[in-house]
Amino acid sequence: MKIHYVSLTAKEKAELLEKEIPSEPTGNQVLVKNHFDLISAGTELANYLGMPNVGGCGPDPGYPREAGYSAAGIVKAVGPEVTRFKVGDRVICTWLKHRSWFLAEEKRFYPIPDDVDMETAAAAHLCSFPLLGVRRLQVQMGEAVMVAGLGLLGQFAAQLARLNGAAPVLTCDYSEERRALALELGADYALDPRDKDFVKKVLELTDGRGPEGVVEVSGYLSGLQQALEYVAFHGRISLLGCTRVSDQPINFYRYVHARGISLLGAHTAVRPWVESRPGGEWTEQDDYRTFFKYVRSGRLKVLPVIPHKVSPLDPDAVYRRLGLEKNPPLGVLFDWRDVD
Repeated sequence: MKIHYVSLTAKEKAELLEKEIPSEPTGNQVLVKNHFDLISAGTELANYLGMPNVGGCGPDPGYPREAGYSAAGIVKAVGPEVTRFKVGDRVICTWLKHRSWFLAEEKRFYPIPDDVDMETAAAAHLCSFPLLGVRRLQVQMGEAVMVAGLGLLGQFAAQLARLNGAAPVLTCDYSEERRALALELGADYALDPRDKDFVKKVLELTDGRGPEGVVEVSGYLSGLQQALEYVAFHGRISLLGCTRVSDQPINFYRYVHARGISLLGAHTAVRPWVESRPGGEWTEQDDYRTFFKYVRSGRLKVLPVIPHKVSPLDPDAVYRRLGLEKNPPLGVLFDWRDVD
């Protein structure tokens, strides 16, 4: 069968292409019609713009390359060895790129509860990243937490820090609109990191101590340097954002060693494969379960963070808007329902 998919064919060039895949699943494969998938602006724009350090622990890939990893669709066929799904099931789809159809092993899918809409469900896998980033801090009730950077991951991380007992929850971002949204979603404070008195204000709002925990989601070393200046003595910084460019030095003796600061890598690759364990490291499956619990109880707000649905027919226009415009949209879903 013929499907469509988004390909990053060169630096700053995205195209919708066609390919053939088998129409009948075999073994433990599941065939899913994609409805929505969420664009992860940080990772995908790094690939689109040709930034370094996009290959995980391996070398950077060349072009063409594909991106996308958080989607929701409906099962259309299952292989003879599949035990968890049947035709008609609604599922989230993980690590399967931007495509109109998915054919993959059943481990790449997870069931969507009946009372959760597909747009919200499409964010489940992406939201597992800030779940990991907040868990890694091991927040104690009443500790102050700063979320630095209010893109998709940051907006979710701020809500999750609050759910985890942080008080107050501070946030910061250059964008006035993103700061306003963070406050609407429950953050106690939203600051502009360009303010000349920014560090002083953070200390004032945390009784002169600084936040015990920081979720650094900006992905810039300048953001990490600021965090090291305002984090509390013996504080913890979760590196949720991918700092891909090492464009400035950091005085580790002064800001880390001498103050007892813990820098915690929070890339999803650190997760256990099979069983969740203490220390903030949960499996993807357990974090999907947590995501849906929070959504169904009304504690986690998703749709205000991903308000835009767009067609994938002109992906280059979408990526250019996200990566090259002055005020890009926060969260964007590709709508594949009428494609193929």
